[in-house]
Amino acid sequence: MGSKDCEKKLKNFLIDNNSEGEHLSFDESCHSVEEAAEVVGCSEKDFVKNICMIDNNGRLIVAIVKGEDRASTKAVSRALSIERLRLASPDEILEMTGYLFGGTPSFGFDAIFLIDNKVMKEEMVYSGGGSDKSLVKISPEEILKLNNGNVVRVRK
Repeated sequence: MGSKDCEKKLKNFLIDNNSEGEHLSFDESCHSVEEAAEVVGCSEKDFVKNICMIDNNGRLIVAIVKGEDRASTKAVSRALSIERLRLASPDEILEMTGYLFGGTPSFGFDAIFLIDNKVMKEEMVYSGGGSDKSLVKISPEEILKLNNGNVVRVRK
């Protein structure tokens, strides 16, 4: 699946779910928070990262943290009462989410979503837009509505 296919899939998800999220495409890479902040012209604090993890049963878990924070596998394990987690590989992320690594959105696929409580204090954030050259500008409340996640501390 190519970048444009992933972007189109996410745009359709936003439309189908009557989302207020705004999909943005760029010519430059938004793969990292640093690159995305430069492209958009704002701070890393305006972004969220979607850290994909897999538990012992093969379930996908997504920890959503602010751009300047790091996700804690221990905090995620505690929140879900699971023993072991590992980070998903780029190939696993594509296979399990349908989106490319570096552009994984905060919603739009089957997973257990945990949103760090610090994220919910923001009015608006930028999240992955399906590819490494796209973003979604969206409120944390809308993310929560779209992914049916739980708000819990998952940052280090």
